[in-house]
Amino acid sequence: MSEEKPDLKLDHRKWRRRQFIAYGVFALGGVATWRTWSWIKHAPDVNGTQAPLRRAFEFNEGVNSVIKSHGHLAPTYPIEQASRTLRSNGQAGVKQPIDLSTWKLKVVKGDTPLEVTMDDLRAFPKTELCFEFKCIEGWSEITHWAGVRFSDFAAHFNLGTKSGAVPDPEKEDDLFAYTSLETPDGGYYVGIDMHSALHPQTILAYEHNGAALTVEHGAPLRLIIPTKYGVKNLKRIGTIAFSDTKPRDYWHERGYDYDCAL
Repeated sequence: MSEEKPDLKLDHRKWRRRQFIAYGVFALGGVATWRTWSWIKHAPDVNGTQAPLRRAFEFNEGVNSVIKSHGHLAPTYPIEQASRTLRSNGQAGVKQPIDLSTWKLKVVKGDTPLEVTMDDLRAFPKTELCFEFKCIEGWSEITHWAGVRFSDFAAHFNLGTKSGAVPDPEKEDDLFAYTSLETPDGGYYVGIDMHSALHPQTILAYEHNGAALTVEHGAPLRLIIPTKYGVKNLKRIGTIAFSDTKPRDYWHERGYDYDCAL
């Protein structure tokens, strides 16, 4: 019985047809990708980035706000694991000399700003925190800080509420939506959602590795907020205010997402 020979011409035609379809799919995919990129590239600019990308950032922020509760804690470490040094990185807002002896924290509260001294802050119970400080550039270090828990500070002065009462994360209607922090010269500024500000690990830090902050790391007082990337951890706080509208944010204006949550 003779063995049937394959039809090589038929197989070759099938292979060519499949090759043609594959090339067509790749070509259409390439055109679609090019047109999508062209559309994004020429879209209106919104706070330093194209509108479609900004909408994607805002969608991610919304998802993050749902899955990250007030009780979500950043991992902490034994103090012995803390790095003895810390990169200073950006110096926006802290380049100018400052007289630490006359510094006062200004808090916008009604018509009369509240002024708080370092002695006032040191009178609060000290909160220590050792966590992995993460930079949006990709590096990280385990760091040790100490200062006043922001929630304790806000509760003592009845800050962040429309009624002037002690802030309670459960009373959404009474809380302002945001707090803003700026350096004394206004050169650097961040906006923080109120729940993140009142997070139990958010502190107004005046010490690093058991010593007073150095000027390059934000003396005399800086924000430490472990649930956010380093760009939100503002150095040399000059002013704190509260609002229901998003405050301006230095890196948000330059294309980053507003939340910068970890």
